[in-house]
Amino acid sequence: MKQGAAIGTADIHAAATYRSRRELRFRRLKRDKWLYILLTPGLLYFLVFKYVPMWGVLLAFKDYQPFLGFWKSDWAGLEHFRTFFQNPDFFMLLRNTLVLSLYNLVFFFPAPIILALLLNEVRLSFYKRTIQTMIYVPHFISMVIVASISYVFLTTQGGAVNEFLYSVTGSKIDFLASPDWFRPLIILQTIWKECGWGTIIFLAALAGVDVEQYEAAVVDGASRWRQTWHITLPAIRSTIVILLILRMGTILDNGFEQIYLMMNALNREVAEVFDTYVYALGITQGAFSYSTAVGLFKSVIGVVLVLGTNWLAKKSGESGLY
Repeated sequence: MKQGAAIGTADIHAAATYRSRRELRFRRLKRDKWLYILLTPGLLYFLVFKYVPMWGVLLAFKDYQPFLGFWKSDWAGLEHFRTFFQNPDFFMLLRNTLVLSLYNLVFFFPAPIILALLLNEVRLSFYKRTIQTMIYVPHFISMVIVASISYVFLTTQGGAVNEFLYSVTGSKIDFLASPDWFRPLIILQTIWKECGWGTIIFLAALAGVDVEQYEAAVVDGASRWRQTWHITLPAIRSTIVILLILRMGTILDNGFEQIYLMMNALNREVAEVFDTYVYALGITQGAFSYSTAVGLFKSVIGVVLVLGTNWLAKKSGESGLY
């Protein structure tokens, strides 16, 4: 009897605890209802434009025929993936994509950090704001305009750079058609367009560094380089790691518009990447299922890289994304 009474008391206590927690959640929901209402548009955006379209990845496993529709098209399984991996262009696409991504990671990723550190050393606010405004402007310029500017400066038919080279050396360089110059041009365009905009996050992180640490370092006789190495960089290290993890998730995304505008028949061997390949097959040739399989392959690789980089970051002592 005592054991049954104890069990009954425990059940009553558990039920009361559950009701109290439910009432507490309801009171919190009622108290913060306007915050949840403000959150609703963002949730709807991700639901409609991010999660619902995920059903489209089923095209990668179907032999999609537009006149049959999504559900009536035949199931193809992994056939499109096998075709893609056996395609002679697969290794060319993988090589070009990875090389461009590596160039971006080595040359573009550190550029906003270095620029932010330099801007942080500018003491006159007027000059600092002026420089920031000037380097932010290219971000708002369309990539079509950037490609047009590149053409005007680099074309062999009256381009400013080639005219200067011709006056000095007596010869011209076909930058726009040369496979050797394609990747450097892409990286230079990316740095010029996005480097200034990328400093915003790092400047915000630098603004949170404790000034007393610099004062103590000055008292100890530390130079500006020592202050940067031992105070500034450790203060923004977590921000750098998080952005690096996010960057790894998009390592196979090289920017379709930029590559497509700068690619031509003479540099296609080094210019063709997954993004342009998907466009050529999916849009111009109507191979919807095959191009979806290629896009899904990219997405899976991106998820694996994010998880792997996040794991390495946590192993090295950083907090990571989660």
